Amino acid sequence: MRTLAREIDGMELPAIEKISESQQEDPFQVLIATLLSARTQDATTHAAATRLFRRARTPRTMAKVPVKQIERLIYPVSFYRNKARHVQATSRILAEQYGGRVPDTLEALVDLPGVGRKTATLVMILAFQSQRHVCVDTHVHRISNRMGWVETRTPDQTEQALYRHTDARWWPYINLYLVTWGQNVCRPVYPRCNDCAIAAECPRVGVRPTPAHQAPTTRRPPAGRHRT
Repeated sequence: MRTLAREIDGMELPAIEKISESQQEDPFQVLIATLLSARTQDATTHAAATRLFRRARTPRTMAKVPVKQIERLIYPVSFYRNKARHVQATSRILAEQYGGRVPDTLEALVDLPGVGRKTATLVMILAFQSQRHVCVDTHVHRISNRMGWVETRTPDQTEQALYRHTDARWWPYINLYLVTWGQNVCRPVYPRCNDCAIAAECPRVGVRPTPAHQAPTTRRPPAGRHRT
């Protein structure tokens, strides 16, 4: 984990991390942006969230935006029609039941429309600085199994296994480190193992050989930017 912390300096941050930093970790905007991000590329998520928050930045104002307008603002995120309904419904619940604030418990978050466990844990980490949660998305699930840290079949199983098999001090950072690494080096198909700083410690579970015509690229030096 220390090696990954050094290596990801200078790499592009995941979209939700960018939004969290730019909005001073505002819980509502982190929540909505994470909801939009499911099965959507980072660049699309960031652009859609930026357009949406220009129109409404609080639960009370967002709840008043018509669903059709939310659809237009967030398109082309995946499942944008369903997500638009979830954004408005969640905003209305926050405005009416929580005084316009985002609840700070995992149990309350997962009861909101469209909010799954991955979204809820990431909100707890980024917006409420939780030290007790691990956020597991497809990158974390894939790399944790590829590295042999866990042997699981679903992200939920991976989350529970990581609680058992990793040091608690790393839990808030696992998502940031592995998502960034997964987007840049440890990719789903043909990972850049020749460029990987932790390749010597990786059993490469389930990794297919890289085609001979794919030449390795050079890692960029750390830029000394991000938290460790």
